[in-house]
Amino acid sequence: MSDDFDTIKHRARLLAKGRCFEDFHPEQRFDHHWGRTLTESDSIRFSTLTLSYNPVYFNADTAHQQGHRRLVAHPNLVFLTVFGLSVEDLSENGGPFLGVEELTFHRPVLVGETIRARSRVRETRTSRSRPGMGVVSWHTEGLIGDEVVVDFIRTNFVRCAGAASVL
Repeated sequence: MSDDFDTIKHRARLLAKGRCFEDFHPEQRFDHHWGRTLTESDSIRFSTLTLSYNPVYFNADTAHQQGHRRLVAHPNLVFLTVFGLSVEDLSENGGPFLGVEELTFHRPVLVGETIRARSRVRETRTSRSRPGMGVVSWHTEGLIGDEVVVDFIRTNFVRCAGAASVL
């Protein structure tokens, strides 16, 4: 069995993923693929694991009493889902995450709604402190239909083309 694995391991090759710094330019737009329907299980599990016990996230009666048709998806779950939907297009090539700014929740997202994401490049610049890296910031929006329900600005180091893969 281990001989088979060794044979496969030596034949396998790593495929390059993600974009390099030079692939980004200001105002460039990305409509991130697929989207994600947030389920009741997602919200309840996320709320429990993060010790966030607001009953609108896991108690239908409370959600209804507060004017919601269904359970409310935890806002941090919404944010992290939108963030995750953007990774393949924006930061999959690696590079340290530098932060999120101006995170705004525009309305509650209900369990069962499908959220998708889009991003726009705000700024690019080469790094003065890390040769072979650039700094890119994006404005990312989470949408249900055409309605923006969450948006934020995030910034990452992004590897320049041809730069060593070690940070």
